[in-house]
Amino acid sequence: MKQHLWPLFLEAVKRDVVPALGCTEPISVALAAAIAIDELGMDRHSEQLLTEVKIDVAVSANLMKNGMGVGIPGTGMVGLPIAAAIGTVAGDRHAGLEVLKNLTAADVAAAKQMLDNQQVTVGVADVANILYAKVTVYYQQQTVSVTIADSHTNVIAIEKNGELLAAFAAMEQSENNDNVSKDNLFVEAKLQDIYDFAIHAPIADIRFILQAKTLNDALSNEGLTGDYGLKIGATFIKNQERGLLSGGLLTEVLTRTAGASDARMDGAMMPAMSNSGSGNQGIAATMPVVVSADFLKSSEEQTVRALMLSHLTAIYIKSYQNKLSALCGATTAAMGSAAGITYLLDGEIEQVSAAICSMIGDVSGVICDGAKTACAMKVSSSAGAAVKAALMAIDGIRVTGTEGIVADDVDQTIRNLASLANGAMTQTDVQILEIMMHK
Repeated sequence: MKQHLWPLFLEAVKRDVVPALGCTEPISVALAAAIAIDELGMDRHSEQLLTEVKIDVAVSANLMKNGMGVGIPGTGMVGLPIAAAIGTVAGDRHAGLEVLKNLTAADVAAAKQMLDNQQVTVGVADVANILYAKVTVYYQQQTVSVTIADSHTNVIAIEKNGELLAAFAAMEQSENNDNVSKDNLFVEAKLQDIYDFAIHAPIADIRFILQAKTLNDALSNEGLTGDYGLKIGATFIKNQERGLLSGGLLTEVLTRTAGASDARMDGAMMPAMSNSGSGNQGIAATMPVVVSADFLKSSEEQTVRALMLSHLTAIYIKSYQNKLSALCGATTAAMGSAAGITYLLDGEIEQVSAAICSMIGDVSGVICDGAKTACAMKVSSSAGAAVKAALMAIDGIRVTGTEGIVADDVDQTIRNLASLANGAMTQTDVQILEIMMHK
């Protein structure tokens, strides 16, 4: 076993599995706006903020796609303009992906007033970065610009009145060093190494992953009992009561996983535990495993190890892909759940590998057409595919290396999926955005 990688695995999980309030693409815009208004030195409750400040938002095409139609927590609205306005009025720059955790009804009213006053403009930037957001705040003769790129909280530039702030350089270097260590880690690691770590690491070192269960299960309960989005989770429950669906593992996985995504995508004021910068990916890597562990009456240790296997596998698979793409991230995150469920069903590395290969043979190519309430359908579909692949794997059945993009070797199959996402599907992404912008 490559135990020298274990501290790096821990570092990767603690960095990429974090609480996030709201869809992380518009949250990046809110975070940049919060930093910008702080650097401008304005009183957030001043009349000037609500009448004289102008906010210009320029984002990459991918970020525009994911920000157009998704609910912004606590606002009852969708889109990047309200994200920028509420970040300006109420954002906590030190809270990262939970930047909007402290907003009030008065803050929401003020942000909506800024939109009514046409103080916010949003456009697509001509940049090479897949994930990019630049927020510029104007007040009288002063301007502050904050740029986030490549990951959702990675500030790469803060400029005031055209000058780069001196405090920025050390922060940029730190972020770059983190990215380098992550890249090097997954060049050397294989799925076998991830499996060895999840199954054999000291339980005390990895028990923290249970916070993913706590947060995402609470979000699921909120989605199943509240009035959110397309009510996909609640629809499964209603149709069990009608006798059109029966209970069991698959139905429970679909119901509770969809419930979490319903709430998250419609702006619930509750954080999701994210994975690789996405709340839905965190839900897809968590809830199918949690439900399976509950159904199978697994021990706490088995649950911890299954969740760690799921989340680290999801990070590993995503590490080969662009941060945002035309490939639905929930499908790749649920491949982690397929691994975790297979482990809970007493599968070993051979069966875990088979489940992932079958998932790639099943749901590869599901498109991402922006963040929205309908994402809960794709999240639940991915969760169902994870259960199906795990059940096949424990009976020795898998999509073989002679079929489609699947190879005999699981690590090669994961790289094949990344080639599809990063290659031909880049043009798919362009076409998706063109359709969305001209409906």
